[in-house]
Amino acid sequence: MNTRAIEQATDTLQWGSLKYLAGFVIPAVAIATMFAGGAWTFATPAIIFLVLPLLEFLIPGTTANPDADEERALARDRIHDWILYATVPVQWAVIVFTGWAIAGGWFSAVELVGVTLSVGMCCGVLGINAAHELGHRRKVSEQRMSKALLLTSLYMHFFIEHNRGHHAHVATDEDPASARRGEWLQAFFVRSVIFSWLSAWRLERERLERQGRSPLTLDNEMLRFQLIQFAYVLALLVLFGPLATLVLVGAAIVGFLLLENVNYIEHYGLRRQAEGDGYERTLPIHSWNSNHPLGRVFLFELTRHSDHHAHARRRYQVLRHFDESPQLPAGYPAMMLLAWFPPLWFAVMHRHIDREEARVRAAGLPSALQATR
Repeated sequence: MNTRAIEQATDTLQWGSLKYLAGFVIPAVAIATMFAGGAWTFATPAIIFLVLPLLEFLIPGTTANPDADEERALARDRIHDWILYATVPVQWAVIVFTGWAIAGGWFSAVELVGVTLSVGMCCGVLGINAAHELGHRRKVSEQRMSKALLLTSLYMHFFIEHNRGHHAHVATDEDPASARRGEWLQAFFVRSVIFSWLSAWRLERERLERQGRSPLTLDNEMLRFQLIQFAYVLALLVLFGPLATLVLVGAAIVGFLLLENVNYIEHYGLRRQAEGDGYERTLPIHSWNSNHPLGRVFLFELTRHSDHHAHARRRYQVLRHFDESPQLPAGYPAMMLLAWFPPLWFAVMHRHIDREEARVRAAGLPSALQATR
């Protein structure tokens, strides 16, 4: 395909790239419902966990992948990057506006619960999710954007642990962010939150020791992250007062629990085989995939997670479907909600795991599923 043809394809795909603006619906709704007040402050979580799952049951997904020419055109389309970059000022605008509104006495006690959940949805759906994509980029400026977004969820260690820990150990018992078959979501929260944080400390200590340096230095990024997060909370306290600080810290907790909720469903019951002193390389079979369209656009294609883990440097707009990847029975919002009820989750997922195992075996494809033995 010649350059002119690629440029023409790019012009066409630019309009398609605008679908990723859907992610900004979440902060827009969060801000609008603060003005509306009352029960409306709970509209953001209701949209994510009630409206989106219902719509995804009605709207079919697609397994189609861009061909080589389309992929080159998508790679030339800078709109995908600018949409991603825009998440930084938007997320911080939500934080500042929320602090200002609470300091101004806008909300009742019940409304503050709704505001906490709504801003938490922004932290998790927009903030951490965009930070995840930016954190895989090589440019220092993009990595700084990732850290700025993670700061709003007080989860800056994710930048270290996800890239150097999770991607290295995914789908093994060494990875705190890979859920085991039969593990409750609530127990997973405790294990993943604590041990991911500890793992980030270990990774930084080992990095500095390899350089012959002490971990007790500001060159230790984990130490810097803790100081930055402390300064952030102190700034909230000074600028907006204790109540706003409490709400925004609560929203940060909601945000990182949403991240861990996603981690739980992405690798549940999947394991890589041991090979020598390590494990087989990460393949598309080691992550659950979802082609449900709304989850794809709201989450910057995070739901095509199988390709992301097999090829971590691929940008979100060109992530692909693989037939051998295990497919979730519903989209991310529905599966995240279901995971909060472990008996129902096990009833659905364990039968589905067994069916997926039979499907891939019948097709002669490899499997990483921990099916019933």
